[in-house]
Amino acid sequence: MKKKNILAAVAVTAAALVAITGCSSGAGAAGPSNGDKADLTIGVFNGWPEGEAASYLWKSILEKKGYSVKLKYADAGPVFAGVSTGDYDLALDGWLPTTHASYLKQYGDKIDDLGAWNSDAKLTVAVNKDAPIDSLDQLAKNAGKFNNKLVGIEPGAGLTKAVTDKVIPGYGLGKMKFVTSSTPAMLSELKAATSKGENIAVTLWRPQWAYDAFPIKDLKDPKGTLGSAESIHSLGSTSFSKDFPKLNGWVKGFKLDSKRLFSLENKMYNGTVEVKDYTPIVKKWIAANQAYVDGLTK
Repeated sequence: MKKKNILAAVAVTAAALVAITGCSSGAGAAGPSNGDKADLTIGVFNGWPEGEAASYLWKSILEKKGYSVKLKYADAGPVFAGVSTGDYDLALDGWLPTTHASYLKQYGDKIDDLGAWNSDAKLTVAVNKDAPIDSLDQLAKNAGKFNNKLVGIEPGAGLTKAVTDKVIPGYGLGKMKFVTSSTPAMLSELKAATSKGENIAVTLWRPQWAYDAFPIKDLKDPKGTLGSAESIHSLGSTSFSKDFPKLNGWVKGFKLDSKRLFSLENKMYNGTVEVKDYTPIVKKWIAANQAYVDGLTK
């Protein structure tokens, strides 16, 4: 009996020490030890991989510091609305000054713009890196070298409309066949052509993991038919700076250049198996980019 009582006492003591250690580490239910609230909700736009990648990156970073982070998916409009009401604390994919200008006009007085973390968001026409041309104004004369074909994405995409309405008439590409189907189909053709060393021209956009996966380059657009580059902004609720004073500073200082973003997206999305939770993939990417990641929270 006495031996059993001693063992029970040891077990209770050990459990207490584990609990104390967990609390002192700043992890788990105790939350962060920096004055921020523990629970954070990030709104993620459906179908916008750069915002999802940035959100998973911050989720992984913050959970290690004791935050409880939820990613909530919705279309852009509902996310802007959710940030404005405080249902979402943060969103990381506001394209400004053009793409999401109408949402910012509608909700701007109830949303805090926390600044741009990437300034290279734009629509493009890309070709294989060793293609014999460097500009869209050279494509018509060299169309035969690209099988007189320009490979597009979904017919209803904004990029497709811009190419149809502005790029093709602007650069006299009417004799080229503009093939539209889907983004996966375009990427499949891009992969096949670059692996065979063949010329190919595709409609694309930055940021996109294809820039990390394939040897490609953007064609210059001297007539500005695809518009100028935009910036990707972090957006917080009006109470964000009060609820998360430390994180507010980190997010305002957040920068993720295109090269790193392409590599993160490539790891997340360029696979053959469907992934429902990118956390393990993102953690591996973090380990390979630890110095950069550590600098985000200094």
